[in-house]
Amino acid sequence: MKRSTGTRLCATAAIGALSLSLLTACSDDGAKDAGEAEGSASSTASSAAKALPKAELEKLLLAQGEIKGYKVTSGDDTLPASKSAVKTDEEACAPLAYAISGLAPGDTDSQASNTLTEDNASAAATKAPEDISQSDLENAFKVSLTFVGLSSYEGDGAEKAFKSVSDGVAACSGGFGVAAQGEKQKITKVASEKAPGSGDESVAFSVDSDVDGGESATFHTQVVRKGNTVASFYTVDFASLTSTGKSSAVPAAVVAAQVAKIR
Repeated sequence: MKRSTGTRLCATAAIGALSLSLLTACSDDGAKDAGEAEGSASSTASSAAKALPKAELEKLLLAQGEIKGYKVTSGDDTLPASKSAVKTDEEACAPLAYAISGLAPGDTDSQASNTLTEDNASAAATKAPEDISQSDLENAFKVSLTFVGLSSYEGDGAEKAFKSVSDGVAACSGGFGVAAQGEKQKITKVASEKAPGSGDESVAFSVDSDVDGGESATFHTQVVRKGNTVASFYTVDFASLTSTGKSSAVPAAVVAAQVAKIR
């Protein structure tokens, strides 16, 4: 796969560190009863959850002007349009491939996506021509894209979707094969990274991918669940890939702003 295409498809992935919630048992009967009641209420709320339609999800995506320093576009036509366009050679790894393609990692048709591009050209654009430095010009050509996907689920579907991603990080650590839109790619390694700690659950991981000329590139992805909505983020930094073979980390500001907008 050509690097330019692979970067903007499933190979551009990186989803790292699984953030698992550890439950501590309490010996106090009163506290135990309260915990059981809270768990029961949570379960009832989860079972009653309804998936948001695509039109509502699109309203929850970050819009132009809602996050400083980024340009927002409706999406990227090089990304797969549906799950049918993405195939993996390991079933457990499919949720990872979906998440890094801006698609719903779980069983739902309710999904929406967009693209945020870091606006590095703004510094040069605000200066008089004689004041533009070489550094301003170089930064203007450094393109960093963050692809954001939102999906919504009925009942406990969001919890199951998130778990399928977090389980896949461990199950697919040795890598997997993926084909998207006729392009084949080999993910050689999946490694957990520090999760952002956003929403109700979050996970982050990196993937190493074979690219042109026998080289390897590393990409990063984060997935966050908030209520019955799952958000996926992955970033492609072409300048870093060219110089180091590694894409930049997912911008914390993008994750924070997007998760805050999800109801």
